Amino acid sequence: MRGGLVTIGTVAALLAAMGLTVLGLGAADNAVANYDASSWLWSTSRSELARVNGVTARVDTRMEVPGGRRHQMQVAQTDRLLILRDLNTGQVSSLDLATLQITATTPTAPGLGVSVALHEDAAFVVDAVQGIVRQLDPRSLTPVGEPVRYPPGITGGAFDGAGKLWVAVPSEGTVSAVTAAELPATPGAAPPAGLSPKRVETYEVAEPAHELVVSTLDEGVAVLDRTSTSLVTVRAGRTLRADLTTTAPGSLPARTSGPQVPVTVAGERKVHVVRDSDEVQRFTVPGAGERLSPAVAWAGRFYCADENTGTVYSFDADGQLVDTIKGSGRPGPMELEVRENHLFINPPNSSTAQVVDDRNQVREVNKYANDVLGGDPPPVAPPPPPPKKPKVGKPGAPRAVTAAAGNASARVSWQAAASNGAEITRYVVEGAGQRHEVGANQRALEITGLTNGETYTFAVHAVNAKGDGPARKSNPVTPTAAVPDPPASVSAEARPDGTVLVKWPAANGQGNTVTKYAVTASSAGATAPAGESPKTELVIPAGQLEYGTQYAFTVIAVSDKGAGSKASPVSNTVVPFTVPKPPTELRASTVADQPGTIAVQWAPAMDNGRPVTKYVVEAAGKTTEVTDVQTTIGGLGDGQNVTVKVKAVNEAGPGAEASTTARTVAAPRVTVTGSSADATSVTVTFTVDAGGGRATCSAATGGKTASGSCSSLRVTGLTPGTAYTVTVTASNAAGKGTATRAQSTDPVYGVATCKNGSSGAEATYCNSDRAGRNGNEIFEITQQVDSRQAGWVPDGTRLRTFCKKQGEEVYAYIYNNDKRSTWWVQIDYKGKTYIPWAWLNLEGGDNLNLLPTC
Repeated sequence: MRGGLVTIGTVAALLAAMGLTVLGLGAADNAVANYDASSWLWSTSRSELARVNGVTARVDTRMEVPGGRRHQMQVAQTDRLLILRDLNTGQVSSLDLATLQITATTPTAPGLGVSVALHEDAAFVVDAVQGIVRQLDPRSLTPVGEPVRYPPGITGGAFDGAGKLWVAVPSEGTVSAVTAAELPATPGAAPPAGLSPKRVETYEVAEPAHELVVSTLDEGVAVLDRTSTSLVTVRAGRTLRADLTTTAPGSLPARTSGPQVPVTVAGERKVHVVRDSDEVQRFTVPGAGERLSPAVAWAGRFYCADENTGTVYSFDADGQLVDTIKGSGRPGPMELEVRENHLFINPPNSSTAQVVDDRNQVREVNKYANDVLGGDPPPVAPPPPPPKKPKVGKPGAPRAVTAAAGNASARVSWQAAASNGAEITRYVVEGAGQRHEVGANQRALEITGLTNGETYTFAVHAVNAKGDGPARKSNPVTPTAAVPDPPASVSAEARPDGTVLVKWPAANGQGNTVTKYAVTASSAGATAPAGESPKTELVIPAGQLEYGTQYAFTVIAVSDKGAGSKASPVSNTVVPFTVPKPPTELRASTVADQPGTIAVQWAPAMDNGRPVTKYVVEAAGKTTEVTDVQTTIGGLGDGQNVTVKVKAVNEAGPGAEASTTARTVAAPRVTVTGSSADATSVTVTFTVDAGGGRATCSAATGGKTASGSCSSLRVTGLTPGTAYTVTVTASNAAGKGTATRAQSTDPVYGVATCKNGSSGAEATYCNSDRAGRNGNEIFEITQQVDSRQAGWVPDGTRLRTFCKKQGEEVYAYIYNNDKRSTWWVQIDYKGKTYIPWAWLNLEGGDNLNLLPTC
């Protein structure tokens, strides 16, 4: 273990401010010493941040964020400050890296649409939906001066290397830079009078209503016009445009280092490299699918991540593939960020990350390093099979194309067209002798320059990689100066059933009757009609807006003459939500070492706009609530088939359940398949159904026991020629199972042995019984007593034996190899009688130990 825990005071401060736990760090001095070449990386499954040292490619600090499990987290960092924004809850927290203490927290609306930006001591919160760019004091997260205001639906909001914050305004086709005001000396104090962030530069980069994507540069900004497929770079006040040839929308990284800007077109799996006003390189990314993260330029190479496979591809300046970084090996988001002279590759859903130095050397980082916290990373499930490719064709016609007349103008809006397998790149609006191209997410357009009193009809069609789709015409409209006033205000409320209620006061028709209101929804970089209503409210159906995304609304009033007002002020921001989706990848399994118990695990449920607060797990009438994505349930009985149901709960309530089945461990069942024996042992073979548990096995008979294998056991130390019943027992957590087998041991035979000598009386000694002593005599007792002699057998007679017994010593002399012993052997001869072992040679090596003692 390197280092130790931070001080109790630090921990207390962390817990008080954010509920954070820091592990594996010695002290604040260690924090300062290690900030060089380091980056904080987020892990969703562990709900923690790991500070990775780029030089050593090791984690030196881990910080747990309770309550953040499976949450998306935006991390903005400098050498001294770290700002986190939890996308699921909206909470923004500021951490001072010199002291490892939280300095402040502030709430924002949850979901996509708000982002944080940090550069040296300047911090901003960018509300793209409302169009508000607000500077914060990073020490206290209090506002600094007045915010910079834009129309709703802006994009961007990142710093360039010179400290300017760049924001694009799709509705105007412009990009502008904002500089920060000087911070007050005391955190949270009001700045000197008149000091506020300022919009210092504005450049026209596209036609109004084009879809724009922003990447900040070392100095300046690059703006991708996804509608006209061109890239505009702004450096030192100079604007350069490069036209691109693409068939699908492109994307940019939030930040680009160096003079070349990579434009990633995921639909083509191509990267276009732009320098100044020219496309200087184009290359194809291996693989299939459209889940490519924007390519990042670093150290003379371009790195592009495939989020379908977790693989990162590295290309040299000539577009040649020079390295393949395997990465996480499973689908999921990939974060690529250049900072502190290193490229950090972080899959938030994985236990590992990679660091690439300025020589393009790649090293793997264990974000759950044992020497910091201990324990292995959670098991990684195999990736799902890739989805089947859909058939690709031209887009369908836009839906619900409507127009409302204004004063010498008309407002045209429409619902999205079917993409038919290829992402829509733009919409084309034609009418009144005009043609307008707007971004795929800009589905409302104000057309000016019309003549009051004339009637106009407008046609809208969509364009994708396969070409132009069919057009759909609007209703005819006649511009007039007699337009209603817009509603004075608009409010919005996201409701638990997934709907959004938008309300406004009645508008003044200025002499005409207001017959309906048209509502437009704005999110980050997108504008689309939400619906129309004859009342002063509109309920937007569940599912029409994306759950978890921020939206604000404007309303226009339409008179009985078909004339529409200007747009109302923008509403408050809401995040649509409803009950969670069912959990996925639900698995239930037997707990082998616990009776009546099953283990259940699942992948997090889609939260549908509000964080999942708990999961309700039901099995066999037992219900438990957990905040993790796994649990065990006991007390279910042995050998029971159990149906398990799991549902997620959020602010809207419990969602639909997922279900599966499992079986608790049952007592084992034993089946004996065979047996065999020798003189002193019995071997049984058998099979065991362990009932889902882990079985231990034994076999016993005649007071002897053997244990070990659950397929074959040998019981030793038995009596030869004896009938036994062997009991086989298998045991597990649920109990025992037994089976028996009858098996006799083999008898032991001996050969009576008396070999004549070579001459004289010895030559006939063994031929027959005679008076006095002779070989192979058999007695009723273990002594050579004439009155108790039972008989005599000739040499070579085979006799069955039973046991051995001590008695009179007998010497066989030359007639049996000078064998001498006090042992006698009980044999089957006229009942059970005895012969001296000196005259009996046991078969199989004359091993007297085979016989038990009588």
